[in-house]
Amino acid sequence: MKQIKFSRELASGIQTLLLHKLRSFLTMLGVVFGVGSVVAMLAVGEGASKDALEQIRKLGSHNILISSIKPVEEGATGTTPSFMSIYGLTYLDHDRIQESFSSVRKNVPVKLIRKEARLGERALELRVVGTSHQWFEVIPRPVLGGRTLMPGDLADKSPVVVLTEFGARKLLATRHTIGQIIRLGVDSFTVIGIVKNETGSSGAMQIPDREIDAYIPITTARSYFGDVVIKRTAGSRLREKVELNQIIVQVGSLDRVEPAAQAVERMLTLFHQKKDFQIQVPLALLRQAEATKRTFNIVLGAIAGISLLVGGIGIMNIMLASVTERTREIGVRRAIGAKRKQIIIQFLIEAVVLSSAGGILGLAVGMAIPFFITWFAKMPTVITPLGILLPLFVSLGIGIVFGLYPAARAARVDPIIALRHE
Repeated sequence: MKQIKFSRELASGIQTLLLHKLRSFLTMLGVVFGVGSVVAMLAVGEGASKDALEQIRKLGSHNILISSIKPVEEGATGTTPSFMSIYGLTYLDHDRIQESFSSVRKNVPVKLIRKEARLGERALELRVVGTSHQWFEVIPRPVLGGRTLMPGDLADKSPVVVLTEFGARKLLATRHTIGQIIRLGVDSFTVIGIVKNETGSSGAMQIPDREIDAYIPITTARSYFGDVVIKRTAGSRLREKVELNQIIVQVGSLDRVEPAAQAVERMLTLFHQKKDFQIQVPLALLRQAEATKRTFNIVLGAIAGISLLVGGIGIMNIMLASVTERTREIGVRRAIGAKRKQIIIQFLIEAVVLSSAGGILGLAVGMAIPFFITWFAKMPTVITPLGILLPLFVSLGIGIVFGLYPAARAARVDPIIALRHE
């Protein structure tokens, strides 16, 4: 019985709104634009932060990245051929980290060298990464063919190389891939595997792998290429000795990552007279980025919520006008036995129908805007379930909140006075 009454009230409310189609539509526009702007802004904010967060996660939340940097005081020094700049991480640093911290699960040395790779007529400048087999465990990437480095390759100083997909396509096109012999500089290496790589950066933090990488055992890199690099500039030659360009430390427990990073920094400071290293913690950057994302979404949501507030005021305004116009109708209903509760329900239903219809149209508009932003501006946008449900429920709430006062005012109309109203 109650369902029948509610259905009748709902049908009556919709019919009343349809008597003034243009006015009802214009009233809904405030809610439509409000909901649409909330959905669109949340989608833009989510898309803007998703890519950065994903890049940070690829660095590994359990990892600590330690990199060699050239001290500032040496930046303008070394213009004579005999000068050698010695700085950065050392093999002893790698050993000390492994021996000093029980929380360290994996400890990966990294040596970076620029070399030209050749296969027949094809040539490509690569970044040769001398590392251990554990690189592929702390920086996991899909293996597209063959295998990655193994402990035996390091022990034997094997001349083997793992290429990225990009390097394999450039060098090994139309050739057999696994087992092919390529030259890195003047030395020959056997291709034993191909891996997929990730590129990009996360703010100030560069992802360790690049699309032009070639991975070889670090023992082979040290034996074949040494630790001294000669850089030639106009009229000068600078020699640099950097034993390790990076050390990637993986900590077993997530809650010990930041304490371990601080401890490693203190230990390295004891053995380095100058600041020639830097430590980056992806976990800390991830937390900072997520906090920024939450703040960004709150600000965008608050700005878009103003449009919803304006839409709610529009609903209240039109409902108050409707109460004035229908004073005689209210008097007639009260005179034939309608209760105040029924009058309240009648006007409340009309307000909720306006706001919910505007909310549904607003969702359509809000979901279309991110599509066009992605299509024309090439900006990533992400529409989440929360970004849809939240504005929809808010629009329903606006109909109730802003329709309650006009409904209560209609219910308080004196039937005798209402019947006299012209």
